[in-house]
Order: sequence, then structure tokens, then C-alpha cells
Amino acid sequence: MTTVAGTSPADSSASPEATSRSAPAGLGTAALMIPAGLLALFLGLPILALVARSILDGSLANALTAQVVLTALWLSLATTAVSVTLTVALGLPLAWVLARRAFRGRWLVEAIVDLPLVLPPAVAGLALLLVLGRRTALGGPLDSLGITIPFTTVAVVLAQTFVSAPFFVRSARTGIAAVERDLEDAARADGATERSVFRHVTLPLAAGPVAAGLVMSWARALGEFGATIMFAGNIEGRTQTLPLVVYGEFQGGDLDGSIAAAAILVLAAFGVLLAVRVLHWGRALDLRNVA
Repeated sequence: MTTVAGTSPADSSASPEATSRSAPAGLGTAALMIPAGLLALFLGLPILALVARSILDGSLANALTAQVVLTALWLSLATTAVSVTLTVALGLPLAWVLARRAFRGRWLVEAIVDLPLVLPPAVAGLALLLVLGRRTALGGPLDSLGITIPFTTVAVVLAQTFVSAPFFVRSARTGIAAVERDLEDAARADGATERSVFRHVTLPLAAGPVAAGLVMSWARALGEFGATIMFAGNIEGRTQTLPLVVYGEFQGGDLDGSIAAAAILVLAAFGVLLAVRVLHWGRALDLRNVA
């Protein structure tokens, strides 16, 4: 067999796919990099400018000692912790049902779950107020029992859960649906109960998407503004979360205070997103070694 000098038969038989993978980036790749870089710059530059401004002018350091900011930050962390707990407790069963059960009207349930993703947050807050307000069919009886929800910390939690839960349900549903049923059937054949199958097979294998949805849900709850101000109001120490401080400081003419509070939100969200990527979020939910 004749080969070109300096080459081997293996080289001459290299597939076009391998050749294309090893070839240097050409004009087509460069053309794609330009719009990709522009979008990345557009998304990152305003955030960088915000954080840099708050650090360079000292407003971030001042905000970290301001009582209104510290109170709002604590309230944001506490309410998002509760809302994420509710989201997981109620959203994980729903995600499993949507991924594993075929039933009439499933498309409608899926549409309802996805609806808060496309609704303006202010509309979501108004809808919650119409359902749980003091003079509504559901809120009225609760109010007569001394249970008032609107303009309370509970309203903050419900508003956050309403707008953030779909992120978790969608991601968890995708992860559970991707788990091979043969593996679950093998566990059942070995005598595992449905609860054990879910806990030791389904959930660990779907851990990545479930954890990703959990983080996105928390980040969305932390940044929630529109539904909160409509349903819970802007009461300092009770319903004023950090996004509302950003709005309040800006409306009051304190631009530096608004920028500093916004920078704290950015750093908190970015820190969590960075941590789960560095630590590999799938491991956080790996329950296979749990007794």
C-alpha cells in the first residue's frame, strides 16, 4: 500500500470527523465568537460596573453596617430558606408525577406550573392578593380566624415560592424523566419499596438537575421584587427584603445606598452559583450512602 511520505496508514485513514475536530478554528468559528462575546459582555459588564462602583466609592462597606440593609438581608435569607423548603417539599412530588405518570390533563398541569415563568411578577402579586386578601373567599375566613396573610412575612414567603417554584419543578422533572426505568425496575425486583427506589435510585441519578433547579429557585426567590411589593408591601423589618431596599433607596434619592444593596444581592447570588459549580451540585443530593 502506497502512502505519502511522512505519513502512516493510520493517518491516511483518519475520519473526516476526527480531522474537523483537530483542525484549528476557522473563519466560521471566529464569526460565532463575535456575537457570543458581545452577548457575554452585555450581560457581564453592567454587573461588573455595579459591583466595582459600590466597592470603589465605599458604599458597599457602609451598607454592610447599615441597620436597614442588615435587617433586609437577614429577612431575605430567612424567607428564601423557608420558600425553598416549601418548594422542595411540594415541588419534588409534583415533578415526579409529571415525569412518571400519564394522566388526563397533564398538559394543563404543566402549563399551570410554567405560567409564573412568563407572568410579570406584579401580576403574580396581584393574583395572590385576590386569592388571599382579607375580603376574598379564601382570605376572608382566614381573617375571621385571626390569620392575616397579606402584608406579612408569610406573604413574602408565598410570593417568593409562587415565582420561584417553577424553576425547581421544571428542572427536577427533566432530571427524573431522564432516569432509566430499567434501573428502577431492577431495584424493585430486588425487593426495594417505591420509597427506597425513589430515595436510593431515582433521586441520586437525577441529583444534578434537581440541585440545579434548587439553586435557580433560591436565586429567583432572593431577587423577587414585583410580587412581593404587591402582595406583602414594603414594611421595614417585616416585609422589606433586600430587592425592596434597592428600590426604596433609589426612590428616596440615595443612589449610593441603592447601588450598595444591589451589589450585595449580586455577590450573594453569584457566590452561591459559583459554589455549586465548584463543588459539583450533584454531590449535594447524593443520598446513596445515607442509611
